[in-house]
Amino acid sequence: MAETGKTLNFNIGVLGHIDSGKTSLAKALSSTASTAAFDKNPQSRERGITLDLGFSCFTLPAPERLRTSGYNSLQCTLVDCPGHASLIRTIIGGSQIIDLMMLVIDVTKGMQTQSAECLVIGEIACQKMVVVLNKIDLLPEGKRQAAIEKMTKKMQKTLENTKFQGSPIIAVAARPGGPEASETETAQGVPELIQLLTSQIYLPTRDPSGPFLMAVDHCFSIKGQGTVMTGTILSGSVSLNDNVEIPALKVTKKVRTMQMFHKPVGSAMQGDRVGICVTQFDPKLLERGLVCTPDSLHTIHAAIISVKKIPYFRGSLHTKAKFHITVGHETVMGRVMFFSPAPDDFDKDPPEQGLDFEKEYLYQEEYLSKDSKSSDTNEESSQVGEGRLPKQQWALLEFEKPVTCPKLCLVIGSKLDTDIHANTCRLAFHGVLLEGLEDKNYAESFLPKLKVYKQKHKEGQVERVNDDFSVIGRALFKKETNIQMFVGLKVKLSTGEEGVIEGTFGQSGKYKIRIPNGLQADTKQLLTPSSKKKSKAGKGDTAASTGTNKEDEGKAETHPVLINLWFKRYVFDPHKKMIQSR
Repeated sequence: MAETGKTLNFNIGVLGHIDSGKTSLAKALSSTASTAAFDKNPQSRERGITLDLGFSCFTLPAPERLRTSGYNSLQCTLVDCPGHASLIRTIIGGSQIIDLMMLVIDVTKGMQTQSAECLVIGEIACQKMVVVLNKIDLLPEGKRQAAIEKMTKKMQKTLENTKFQGSPIIAVAARPGGPEASETETAQGVPELIQLLTSQIYLPTRDPSGPFLMAVDHCFSIKGQGTVMTGTILSGSVSLNDNVEIPALKVTKKVRTMQMFHKPVGSAMQGDRVGICVTQFDPKLLERGLVCTPDSLHTIHAAIISVKKIPYFRGSLHTKAKFHITVGHETVMGRVMFFSPAPDDFDKDPPEQGLDFEKEYLYQEEYLSKDSKSSDTNEESSQVGEGRLPKQQWALLEFEKPVTCPKLCLVIGSKLDTDIHANTCRLAFHGVLLEGLEDKNYAESFLPKLKVYKQKHKEGQVERVNDDFSVIGRALFKKETNIQMFVGLKVKLSTGEEGVIEGTFGQSGKYKIRIPNGLQADTKQLLTPSSKKKSKAGKGDTAASTGTNKEDEGKAETHPVLINLWFKRYVFDPHKKMIQSR
């Protein structure tokens, strides 16, 4: 039970396409601006667009449903996210700290490319959404209501196949007359919007226990006092005189003072927006990043994540492809390798957290989805063609430079180098970080524990019978292949017999196969020299005089006896052993 008189901080993300009026809306709603509100960045003011996250707030009496939990005051913190396409990584960072999303739509234009990307991010990171149709003052007065109703229906249709189906939609004019209009112009629909937001606000999970972790989005110094880091607490709590670590700088600092929207406080917890003043350091070294309980975060070179493809992303997700990987507030380039459960486990529910390293996993050339093509080398993946898809898939991410992040944090993979003017979603996949690999030499120290295998199938041909219990084969291996690695593996002839590879035969890639139960009579007949010998007789000779006939000759040519070998190889096995799979 919370203390009486406590204030609940509730974070509302303001997302949408560039020039949809997000910052104007935040201004119209806010009573208190933070040190990082309303485009204080000089470039933002110069260009008239938001280049960074902005924070401001307004305070309301807590609704009755929150009063029963001991809160009498509700502080709504607005996280104004940039709408420019090239700043999507900033939006992704901002999305991870919000409890409710306001998707701002220019009513005269409707959904645009970045609006759709913001909707995708909201689906990943948020539980609730309100759609705000802004700039209604630009609609002709006589046609205004009809245009609002038409756009409302369009948005309802857009949200039908998302988790936000049925989300409330409201029309406003945050800055009537546009940026050039007088500041005295009164915003339209804002009281109704505040009422709507209040009705949507819920009691979010707030847990003060566990290690302290804060996402820092701005940093500046105050002469004679120290350096201030502003941000949102992602987990745990912090109090005056606590030591906090800045992992990116590898330093620990003492908390001297704290403020929440200009009000001094002695402590803050998960979900709170706070400014922490610590002993002096150069603020230019930390524009954005994480601050935490000392030694609670670790720097990783690779990670294993659960993964889901974003359905709006066009094209396939291929193993070995590079993506922009956003982990927490960092975005780095990374290479990806996808894997799934073994086909027998496709229908089983995955563990809620972590990965079972005792199990085997199937390597995938690409993320498996309804429109993916089965890999040529992964025959087990052909089951996808039968409509079977695994309940969960995973990916190994290998970063081009190390990142510092908490376990179980959100991960988003994007193609941010896609043309920003192209009408396409650049967000490709998302997941949860399950295992971070701290050792720089993880390929030797860790990856061999990960039992990801490739299913292989090789096909050769019987060249001749050696005796009743063995044959000589060819074309199963390349000349340079070390056949000794395959000795002891079982094979199956296309005629039904099972055999075992015994070893090489000669120097040209041929090999001997032992048939423990002996060759069938029909198989021997197919492979006898008389049935394989081609006629070299002259024009006047008969088939009988050569000891063969047309029927046998055709049979030998069109029905060779094939040798099938099925095996698997673990991708990270340093010894590259071949394991029998059938």
